[in-house]
Order: sequence, then C-alpha cells, then structure tokens
Amino acid sequence: MGPIPSSREPRELGRSMIATVEWKDGAVRLLDQSLLPNEIRFLDCRDYGQVATAIRELKVRGAPAIGVTAAMGVALGAQSIDANDYESLAKAVRAIGDHLAATRPTAVNLFWAISRMMQTLDQARGKTVPEIKQILLDESQQILEEDIAMNQAMGRHGSVLIKSGQTVLTHCNAGGLATAGYGTALGVIRAAWESGKKIRVIADETRPVLQGARLTAWELMQDGIPVTVITDSMAGTLMRQGKIHLCIVGADRIAANGDVVNKIGTYSVAVLARAHGIPFYVAAPHSTIDLATRSGADIPIEQRDPSEVTTLYQGRRIAPEGVDVLNPAFDMTPARYITGIITERGVFKPSSLAQRYGELVGQRRRLRRASRGSDRKRRSR
Repeated sequence: MGPIPSSREPRELGRSMIATVEWKDGAVRLLDQSLLPNEIRFLDCRDYGQVATAIRELKVRGAPAIGVTAAMGVALGAQSIDANDYESLAKAVRAIGDHLAATRPTAVNLFWAISRMMQTLDQARGKTVPEIKQILLDESQQILEEDIAMNQAMGRHGSVLIKSGQTVLTHCNAGGLATAGYGTALGVIRAAWESGKKIRVIADETRPVLQGARLTAWELMQDGIPVTVITDSMAGTLMRQGKIHLCIVGADRIAANGDVVNKIGTYSVAVLARAHGIPFYVAAPHSTIDLATRSGADIPIEQRDPSEVTTLYQGRRIAPEGVDVLNPAFDMTPARYITGIITERGVFKPSSLAQRYGELVGQRRRLRRASRGSDRKRRSR
C-alpha cells in the first residue's frame, strides 16, 4: 500500500467551512488535519487501508468525522471487491468493516457507522453486486448529510444557552473539522454568532496534540468569531476572575447514565466549572450516545504513543529520553458535573438521556447481535 495521494485544492462547505470528508472522483477525500493551521492539504484515499491509516494517524479526527469517514471507507472498499454473488461480496465487506473498526477504540461513532453500513449490507441481500456497491455508497453519503443536519439542529437548540456579551470556553476541537460540517460544540457557538450575538470564545490549547490551538482557533478565525487561545492550566484562574461564563465541549462517547468521555482534560474543566458555579454543557448527536454501555467506567480509553507527550507537536523533544509517560487520549466526566447535553432533539439533563433516546437501546443491541452473528459465521467457515 503506497502513500496517500494529496492535493492542495480547497473546497468550500457553506460560507467558510472547508469539507472535512467527502467522496471525490472515486476516492475518499480528507482534509489532512495534522498539517493545520500551517497548510491546507487534502488526502485522496483510494483504498480502505488508506482510510484506516488516516483515522489511526489523526489525519481525520473527531468522533462524528471518524464515523462518516469509516462509512465512506466501507463503501470505498466495496467498490473494488471482485465478487459475483452476495455471499462473497458480503464476506469481503464485513472484513473491511472489521479492519476499520480496529483503528481507534473510544469514539462510538466509528462503530455506529460501521454497524449501520453492515445493516445496509444485510438489507441489500437479493440485489445484484453492482446494485449493492451503489447502495453502500449512497448510504455513506446519507450518513454524511445526516451528520451535518444534526449539527445544525444542535446549533439551533444550544445557541439559546449563550447570551450576547458572554465568553464561552471550549476544549479540544468539536467544530466542522470534527464532523462532516458545522460542528457540535462549535456548531452551537457558530449558531449563536450567526444569530447576531456578540460573543467571544476561549480555546484551551489541549495538550498534547493541540487541537484547540491548532484547529479550534483556526476554524473560528475562518468565520471571524473572536477567539483567544490559553494553555490548559489557565482555565481555573480565568473562571475565578469572571472571564468565562459557560463551557461547551463535544464528546466521543456518552454512556446511558449520562457520563461523558471526551478529550483528555475535559474532566478537569468540568470540575473547575462546578467549583466556580459555571454551566458546563456537552454537545453531541445521537450517534455518540451509547445507551448499551451502562456508565463511563465501562468505556475503553485509548492510550496513544508517548512521543505525543515527550515532543512538541511535530517538533523537538521536551522530555528526557526514556522517561515514563502516560498518554490517555480521553477522560471521563461523571454526569453530575454536566449541566446539560445538547443534542439534535433538544437540551436534556444527563439523567433523562436514556428516556429521550430509549429506542436506540434496542437498535444498538440488534446491530451488536448482527455483528456478533456475522463474526460467528466467519469463524465457522
């Protein structure tokens, strides 16, 4: 497998957002977020292995964007399968799904999107091979369009929480770059700005990969939304000084009890917000809600390469060679620290999330049973 072809050709989504992921000329085209803010370059993934590598290496990141990319990866891989019957095609497509599912363990959108593609595959039984390939491609595009629509709905629901003149703190990047477009936490901020509210944003730099400094600041500046970058350790002082009025972050997975797993450092922000009487909101679509997982303690936390901590971003070493390093990519914020969860259906208390999205429990369990059944069939062959 060769290197992923790249391009510097920009494409616009809406007014100022550049497409994070799209289907372009038979390839999955991704904005290479590892190069931002210094360079805008696109990666053209022409096989599913390249899509998997891009997810693993954070060329594309953010739970919703990872899900959309994985769905397109399944569709892309299906196009090149040489099969004459449903069973042969389905076996190969499921293997592609397994490969993509192994890239990152925490963001539930990845598994949600792959499961949905496998369900679409199951429902296409009886169609011709060319028809099934097109159906899978169409489904991946539907997932993309739905993600953008959900983000815009979240923006409408959440923007009422922000008053003109307020300053919002956000952590990591939960904007258009982390989704198919518009964003979750930044979608709420963007909607408030578009409604005419005069607001400011404080972006935690978000060590160790600096998604806040590199991506959130860049994205907000593209829209002309006032943004100030701070180090992660400054948030408490600014809260004490009354310079932060509310916090809005995204999520990588939300458990049934309302616990939220998000980028490392989110829990610290939530605790500080509680200590200073500041509202702390989480913005996420239903594809991030995992009601089949009882609590945040049951969510696997990805451990990443120590070099992300011991070196500056894509730069020189800042810690002694051989020092022990902990580098969890995410942490868990208990539901009791969360003021509300902003979804495409409205803003809810964490404790009421299961009731509001109860139908997802059966859906997810059916998808998991179908996935386990497919695994057993493959092992028995």
